Amino acid sequence: MSAIRLLVLGAVRMHGRAHGYQVRNDLEFWGAHEWSNAKPGSIYHALKQMAKQGLLLAHEVAPSAVGGPPRVEYEITDQGTAEYLTLLRQALTSYDQKMDMLSAGIGFIVDLPRAEAVALLKERISGLEQWRAGVTRYYMPEEGPEQLGHIGEIMNMWVHSADSEAAWTHSLIGRIEGGAYTFAGEGEPFVGVLADDEPNPFATGPHPEDHR
Repeated sequence: MSAIRLLVLGAVRMHGRAHGYQVRNDLEFWGAHEWSNAKPGSIYHALKQMAKQGLLLAHEVAPSAVGGPPRVEYEITDQGTAEYLTLLRQALTSYDQKMDMLSAGIGFIVDLPRAEAVALLKERISGLEQWRAGVTRYYMPEEGPEQLGHIGEIMNMWVHSADSEAAWTHSLIGRIEGGAYTFAGEGEPFVGVLADDEPNPFATGPHPEDHR
């Protein structure tokens, strides 16, 4: 699974219509360039590729005042929305994907109904528990990982990571079941994107006006 596809589709969906610089600015605002492959080149490539695939609709708007080419704004299609929701649900349930995919899923979790979000997170915990039971049965000697020499520390690290992920997910479920956050169908959602003219305090550097 690709976190960049989920991130870009989610950002465009939150705006309604967005150009490349807006999407880039949002992902930098969320810090996604630090915990995923959401770098400028990847973002613009994803926008163009998903437009070719019918997930996004590209609109050319008026050229800039400085004489550049027309700016392209993107809008998510019905097919793109279906792909977005599929990726989101996979991100929240799959225990074996990279952390950037889970991070992207958590960032958009409120686009789902509260009960579904909880059910998906519980499914993730179940997967973690099954994986843990399997690896400890076959790869963790009763005497401890030391019986495999230093190689045993590899599986020891993964087991501890699984335990930590499960504990964190349980705590998140508790907060959600306790009423935290505004989920789909519950009212006005949290606004997590910047306005077009709103400065980004976490920008990685000056950006010229974007026309891609």
